[in-house]
Amino acid sequence: MMAKSKSKKKNKPSALRIAFIVIILLIIVLGLMVIFKDAETENRAKKFFTYPTDYEEYVIKYSNEYGMDPRFVFAIIYTESHFNADAESDVGARGLMQIMSDAFDWIEFKLDDDRGLTFDDMYEPEYNIQYGTYMLSYLYDKFGTYELTAAAYHQGMNAVQGWIDDGTIDPEHFSIDENLDDMPSSATQNYIYKVMKAYEKYSDNSQLEEDIENGTYE
Repeated sequence: MMAKSKSKKKNKPSALRIAFIVIILLIIVLGLMVIFKDAETENRAKKFFTYPTDYEEYVIKYSNEYGMDPRFVFAIIYTESHFNADAESDVGARGLMQIMSDAFDWIEFKLDDDRGLTFDDMYEPEYNIQYGTYMLSYLYDKFGTYELTAAAYHQGMNAVQGWIDDGTIDPEHFSIDENLDDMPSSATQNYIYKVMKAYEKYSDNSQLEEDIENGTYE
């Protein structure tokens, strides 16, 4: 006759253990409250979890001047730097719209800008937004869609033009919902997706819409 196996009692959490867990959770919550009470940290957190409209005056001003939708410019700034005017990438792109040194020289020439600006001035929000918005307007005039404008801003206009010329991309039928996978660069695919989703969010911002109207953007 087989011996009966002893039934094992399930270990239930003790009151002491539950109290310990509650205390740990309280410490974590209090710690987070202290961290986010700091204004600078709070503002930084908001910028990463919301869609801010900092530097709106400059965005609307230069969007008007160069014929761009301010909401698209905001989407580029959000994607490029999350509104950090001091941002610098590993390859040396600077400021809100992450302007590269060669792009700065090219835009300065195209604008016939005789103000004596230097590449260091790309940390200044107004100059950076002016140069970046001009670049976007040039790319939009060349490629005709926001998706391809974003692609060229990220990868370079020559690369995008090459993909169009060899038939890799059909500029007449290209969108994030249709054929984003046709874009040869996965990094650029991801960039376009992020920009266009941010653009959707900014397009749903009723306060921004009112500000754009007051700024006479058409």
